[in-house]
Amino acid sequence: MHSPNPDMSQLFADRQAQRSTLHNRYLNEQFVRVLKTIGYDVGFQKGQGQYLYDREGARYLDLLSGFGVFAIGRNHPVMREALKSVLDADLPNLVQFDVSVLAGVLAERLLKYVPYLDKAFFANSGAECVEAAIKFARGATGRPGIVYCAHGYHGLTYGALSLTGDSNFRTGFEPLLPGCTSIPFNDLAALEKALASREVAAFVVEPIQGKGVNMPTDEFLPGAAALCKKYGTLFVADEIQTGMGRTGRFLAVEHWNVEPDMVLLSKSLSGGHVPVGAVLTRKSIFDKIFNQMDRAVVHGSTFSKNDLAMAAGIATLDVMESEKLIESAAKRGAELRLALTRMVPGYELMKEVRGKGLMIGVEFGPPKSLRLRASWNVLEAANKGLFCQLITVPLFKDHKILTQVAGHGSHTIKLLPPLTITEEDCGWIERAFDDVIAGSHKVPGAIWSLGKTLVDNAVRRSA
Repeated sequence: MHSPNPDMSQLFADRQAQRSTLHNRYLNEQFVRVLKTIGYDVGFQKGQGQYLYDREGARYLDLLSGFGVFAIGRNHPVMREALKSVLDADLPNLVQFDVSVLAGVLAERLLKYVPYLDKAFFANSGAECVEAAIKFARGATGRPGIVYCAHGYHGLTYGALSLTGDSNFRTGFEPLLPGCTSIPFNDLAALEKALASREVAAFVVEPIQGKGVNMPTDEFLPGAAALCKKYGTLFVADEIQTGMGRTGRFLAVEHWNVEPDMVLLSKSLSGGHVPVGAVLTRKSIFDKIFNQMDRAVVHGSTFSKNDLAMAAGIATLDVMESEKLIESAAKRGAELRLALTRMVPGYELMKEVRGKGLMIGVEFGPPKSLRLRASWNVLEAANKGLFCQLITVPLFKDHKILTQVAGHGSHTIKLLPPLTITEEDCGWIERAFDDVIAGSHKVPGAIWSLGKTLVDNAVRRSA
């Protein structure tokens, strides 16, 4: 028998040294192996704002932010107080045969940002929002087809995975949802060809693709919206990563003056504590799904409107508004992109810096000089995209910056920091990237020694 231990901080402290053992035994041992191989098993103990602290007390700058979850930073005091206030109030949570006050307030607040949409549907995650959008689109149009873009990412549940182009995620789980068609990103001719059958319920697209930080041309999203209108297809903007101020506007589609029929939000809306997602949609769509009393619960989710999740969403919007984080994301993002772009001419391995606001991609590519090209080719032959690990690992170990490669086999490193980062943080990022990228141009050198280790590991795995 275990005696009750409501003090989770004490439980964390008591068992933290066993974290790898516990995961190896009961959870995902392969992920533990990954962390140990690349030296990321530092045992984070605390998170505050944009910073993480490891078991030795060292401070790290978090440019991963839980895959974009912590837009307002970790453990924000406003968020903490909002969640505590719900727990202290003994609210009548999840009665199910009642309507939630906090859900009504959060819907009202969200729809003020997107005034051309009328209704909100809440879910537990981004993937659940995608699943809801597929059902809503099919139900509202009576059509079976869904069109999505190659290299897009919409989640890993079956419907969402059917709209995710990466074979690394799809392999072993097919066949997936029928009626789903992929077109190249930025290809309006391919989109029109797909829509011309008038069998397509929805075109689902990330305004900026998260896997690779792939940017739309200025014509693509407005052109796609026009084609959807022409052929009676619903335009669904997956803003799960790009929304909530990430790109310097509340929604990324605002940069291209597009008004989707549905907008999907999650990640940042949660404040990082309680999962929540939202589908914002036109009343005409909503009314075709929930069209009479005996269809009032034709789609839903048991936990979706729970009071903690709704409070987290409301608190997130409060912080974003009071701290002007959308404006800050636009300003800091522009400064950071400019600083990184200025490095490109000086480094032959650096190809491009792109993005909007604080969603930034730094792309690398084959060098021209023979010695560097030979080393690059060895890495690529072992595992496509391996070069980026030669940047992310030293950023982490030598400069205490946590970042990520922007997708499987990608040559792009993605920066997705909390929107709370400061001018000093941007200087930290700039200096660290400059130092690590300079090191990557020295052959032989410490970074290429790391490369040999990674190649050896890749060869062993393939064997």
